[in-house]
Amino acid sequence: MNTKQLRIAVAILGSIAVALPAFAHHSLTAVYDPTKPVIVKGKLTRVNWANPHIFVYLDVPNQGGQVEQWSFESGPPVALTRAGVKRSDFIVGDVVTITAWAAKDGSNLGRLNQIKYSDGHVFVYKIGTE
Repeated sequence: MNTKQLRIAVAILGSIAVALPAFAHHSLTAVYDPTKPVIVKGKLTRVNWANPHIFVYLDVPNQGGQVEQWSFESGPPVALTRAGVKRSDFIVGDVVTITAWAAKDGSNLGRLNQIKYSDGHVFVYKIGTE
């Protein structure tokens, strides 16, 4: 193999290595069902403001009075920041209402579409802006 062939091979392999993470990104509809919205109101217990996706956790009282733990996936921190949302907007202990796509497996998991904060302001996350 001569130098030119080696450079071409390295360039091709480098391009493949850079593109692989894009292939690893899952489809939202693989996990969530956009035809099954879920709305829950509960106390914000934790926020994982980290890549690749932010997760918001709530304690939600069910109809029997028991508390269920829910988690909601959102976009990456940079997408929310660009949309005007800051980490400090999520205050642990606040009661919030979240509208989300339900997980296909029926678990207490959803894809966050909207959050209504205790002070009344609403943030709508446009899926596909990430």
